[in-house]
Amino acid sequence: MAWIVLIVSGVLEAVWATALGRSAGFSRPVPTAVFGVGLVLSMAGLAYALRTLPIGTGYAVWVGIGATLTVAYGMLFGGESVSAVKLALLAGIVGCVIGLKALH
Repeated sequence: MAWIVLIVSGVLEAVWATALGRSAGFSRPVPTAVFGVGLVLSMAGLAYALRTLPIGTGYAVWVGIGATLTVAYGMLFGGESVSAVKLALLAGIVGCVIGLKALH
């Protein structure tokens, strides 16, 4: 159960990070609200998962999921450039996250 909660929390990290970027310094109410709710839920899930998972592994998986999805969202919808090198580096992050999970 902790792993499922951790994965959902990692997805929510991407949600709040993206909403933060779209909030224009907290001047836009809807993205600001999405940021706040996403942040609280993401942190609560991380805290729950870390009650049973090792801190290093749990945190690295959470950040890896959030960072990868945030960059992917930026490339798909935010006008961020896409390159073979970026895709390879994102694949490396995903591979490392899978490796950490497999070793646990």
